[in-house]
Order: sequence, then structure tokens, then C-alpha cells
Amino acid sequence: MKVYLAGPLFTTAERDFNRRLAEALRHAGHAVWLPQDHEQRSRTPAEIFADDVEGLHWADGVVACMDGPDPDSGTCWECGYAYARGMPVVLFRTDFRAVGEHALAPYNLMMTESATAHLSLPLAGVEEVARAVAGVLVGLETAGEPGSAPPA
Repeated sequence: MKVYLAGPLFTTAERDFNRRLAEALRHAGHAVWLPQDHEQRSRTPAEIFADDVEGLHWADGVVACMDGPDPDSGTCWECGYAYARGMPVVLFRTDFRAVGEHALAPYNLMMTESATAHLSLPLAGVEEVARAVAGVLVGLETAGEPGSAPPA
């Protein structure tokens, strides 16, 4: 499956996690578009945006990190764009923090309800996340999952 790997990419730790997860998913047989590999500092915001949208058009689905007290806004936009295009969206969260004692969803309900699948993996390492995500992706390929289309 061709996967657009969405997630925050602003710290060394985030970029390292993303790179390692992309490598593990590639090792599992998936092609991966990793936005941070296309975002050179010499490029304009418009060029970066255009490349990321190109990556979304290339992909069959999106895998996105929902870590943090509020998931990254760019990542959420990418997921919403994929949802609107009818693509499957697989969310994962390694963050162990609860988002609210009485929360209806583990993070923003617009994200959880639009996702094809969401994986709660508190404190999971890259390999564990890769195994869980790859398992969902294989299931989507096997089922011929067209994604979650928005309501008419």
C-alpha cells in the first residue's frame, strides 16, 4: 500500500521517530511518502504545501500520529483532506496522557470519528507501532477498503 505518513516534524525526536517508522513500514512492504523528506528549508511555504498535496494524491491512504495534548494541526488537515477524498485514515497514539477525564474520544472526536482505524499504543516504540499499523494496512488491502467517504 502507498502510505502518506503524517505527523509533527518540528523536533529532532519527532523527525527521528517519523524516519524510523517510515523505514519499518517500508520494510513491511509499503511505499511511504514522508513529508519531512520533501521539506527543504530553502523552499517556500507554497512549494512545501504543493508537494505535500502531491504526496496525498500519490498515496492510497494516510497513517497519522495523534500524539500530544492536541494533535498537530497540519496532520489533522492532511487527515481531513484524505477523508474528503475517500481515502482510509489510520491514526495512532503513543502518548499515555488522557485528553480529558470525561472525554468522548481519546483526542478530537472529529479525528477519531473520521478515521478508518485508530490505535491506542501508550508508550509504544517504533517497532511496535510499525507492527500494529502494518497489520491494519494489510487488513485494508485484503478487504479492498476504499476509505471513509464523507456523508452525502
